[in-house]
Amino acid sequence: MKSKARKIGLALGSLLVVGLGIALAAQRLRPAAKDIPTTRVQKGVLELDTTTDGEMKTPHSAMLVAPSVSGTLQIVHLAKAGTPVKAGEVIVEFDPSGQQYDLEQSRSKLAEAEQQIVKAQADAAVKNAEDKVALLKARFDVRRAELEVSKNELVSEIDAKKNLLSLEEARRRLAQLEQDIHSRAASNSAALAVLEEQRRTAQLGIKQAQHNIENMQLKSPIDGVVSVKENMSGGIFFWGMTLPEYREGDLVYQGAFLAEVLDTSQMEVVAKVFESDRSNVSVGQKAEVKIEAAPRSVFPASVKTIAGMASRRDFGPDSVSRFDVFLAINGRGEGVRPGSAAQILVHGSQLKDQLFVPTQCVFEKDGKLVAYVKQGQAFKAVDLKIKYRSENRVAVENLAEGTEVALVDPEQARAQEQKKADSVAPGVGQ
Repeated sequence: MKSKARKIGLALGSLLVVGLGIALAAQRLRPAAKDIPTTRVQKGVLELDTTTDGEMKTPHSAMLVAPSVSGTLQIVHLAKAGTPVKAGEVIVEFDPSGQQYDLEQSRSKLAEAEQQIVKAQADAAVKNAEDKVALLKARFDVRRAELEVSKNELVSEIDAKKNLLSLEEARRRLAQLEQDIHSRAASNSAALAVLEEQRRTAQLGIKQAQHNIENMQLKSPIDGVVSVKENMSGGIFFWGMTLPEYREGDLVYQGAFLAEVLDTSQMEVVAKVFESDRSNVSVGQKAEVKIEAAPRSVFPASVKTIAGMASRRDFGPDSVSRFDVFLAINGRGEGVRPGSAAQILVHGSQLKDQLFVPTQCVFEKDGKLVAYVKQGQAFKAVDLKIKYRSENRVAVENLAEGTEVALVDPEQARAQEQKKADSVAPGVGQ
C-alpha cells in the first residue's frame, strides 16, 4: 500500500515539475511591453522630399522608315547603334539595283515613245500633203464638171445627162474625200495622243525611279545619336525572347521601322512615384539627378509633367500602381545617353511645427491605418489622422508630442512568440 502511494506521489511530483517548467517557459517567451521597441511622437520640421529611380530619355527624335517601294529591300549600309551623327548624314542605305533597272526600262520606253511620236508626226504631215493635193484635184474635177453642165443647152440630150451624172459623181467624190480627210485627221490626233500618254507614263516612271533611288538612302534630319531597332520581320516570337537588331544584309519590307535618331541636346528623366508620394510632387519643383553614366555629377532638374493616372507594368498580386513623372534636365552632361539609369531626389516643401512618427509606426488593421500607443504594460491601437507623408516620416494630428508608440506590431509579435512557445513546450518535460 505504501509502495503504491509512493508511486502516485512521484507521478504527481513529476507532473508538477513539468507544469512548472511549461509555465516558466511560457513566462520566459511571453513578450512583455518592455520587449517591444518604441519611439515617441516628435515635433519639428518635416521635409517632403521624394526619391525614386528613373531612366534618361529624349523628348525629340526622328524615325527612319523603309521607303514605300514594291518588293523587298536589302540593307547594304547601317550606322551602328550609339553613333553620333549630324543632320544630312546617311544612316541607312539600301541596294538600288532594282530601282536602277526600273529607271533604265523607263528611259528606254521614253526613247521609244518619242521616236514613235516623231514618225507619227512625219507620216501625218506626208498624208496631209497628199490629202491637200487630192482635195485640190477633186475640187478641180467638180469645177470642170460644172462647166460642162453649163453647155447642156448646146449639146444633145444624152450628152447633157452625161454631164449631169459627171457633175454628181465629182461632187460625191469631193464630199467623200473631205469626210475621209476629217476622219483621218481625228485618227491621227488620237494616235498621237496615245503616244503622248506613253511618253508621259515613261517620264513619270523615270521620276518615280529617280525618287526611289534617292530614297535608297535614309538621312538623318537632325543631329543626335543612332538607335537601331529590333528586327521583328518573320519568325515565331515568344515572351522573353531577345530579338536581334537590324544588320547589314537584312531584307526588309516597306514601312519597317529601322532606326531612330535621338536628339540628345535636350534630355529628360522619366521616373515613377508611388501613390503615397504623388501628393508631394508638383510641376515646377526642383530636383537633383544622379546618372550612373556620370556618378560624380549631379544634374539640376525640375518636374515638367505628372501623369494624371497611375500605370501598372508589373504582374502578379504584389504589383503596385505608380505615377509617371517627367523631369527636365537643366543643362546637358557629357557622355549622358538615352536609356541610362538615374537616381532622382525631388525637393519638396519644408513644413514646420509638425507632429510626426516614423513610417515603421504605421500599421494596417481592419482596413485602417493605426499606431500602437503604449498604455502601461500594454499597447492600444489608435486610428491615425494623417496630414502628410514622406518616405520615412508621417505627420499626424491626433497624437500628442511625446506619446510612446510601438515600432513593431505588438499583436503580430505576440503571435510569433506564442508560436515559438508552442514549439518549445513539448521539449520541456523531456
